[in-house]
Amino acid sequence: MKTAWIVEDHPATAAIVQAAATTAFPGLVALADGCLSEARARLLAGYRPDLALIDLDLPDGSGIELLEQLRQLHPGCVMVVATIYADDGHLFPALRAGAQGYLLKDESRDRISEALRGIDRGEPPLSPSIARRLLRVFAAPARQPDEEELSPRERETLTLIAKGYHLPEVAQSLGVTRSTAATYIKTIYRKLAVTSRAEATMEASRRGLIGHY
Repeated sequence: MKTAWIVEDHPATAAIVQAAATTAFPGLVALADGCLSEARARLLAGYRPDLALIDLDLPDGSGIELLEQLRQLHPGCVMVVATIYADDGHLFPALRAGAQGYLLKDESRDRISEALRGIDRGEPPLSPSIARRLLRVFAAPARQPDEEELSPRERETLTLIAKGYHLPEVAQSLGVTRSTAATYIKTIYRKLAVTSRAEATMEASRRGLIGHY
């Protein structure tokens, strides 16, 4: 790793992430941008870092958009999310967009640095809680091959669940009562043979229902 790109809107946090990266890779040259528009401009101008550490919650958009664009323009870059969000609605869309690591910014600088150092050993940089979450999801029992198909309305509901919407928000977005929304969710869980939001989100990702929001 010779160059790193920090995309983070809080200067103090950007400094911590940059320090962790330069500790992991001595001699690393790092640049930083604080918003999506600045980052896009730099990318379109031809910047091609070896490592990108990208926040998801930027003041003018989502880091998911930058991950997708960076994957298209520079697939050789190691893209790592650095965020405060540990929920499925952020994690799985980020992985689907091409993130090769997912670190929580409340980890210590030393822990972040050690996780990044693992890249050279072929280890994906993941915060421990994120690694445990992924293991739980993939350890879920496999669905039967004759799984029922979802109706268009149920697919729409599943997409909202994967984005982190809760029951009142699902109902409002669909324009239905909470009781009806709850019935949709119950039917989805039965058809997909899942028992949690994490499993439902993973299935939504598998079906290509999440990616932009």
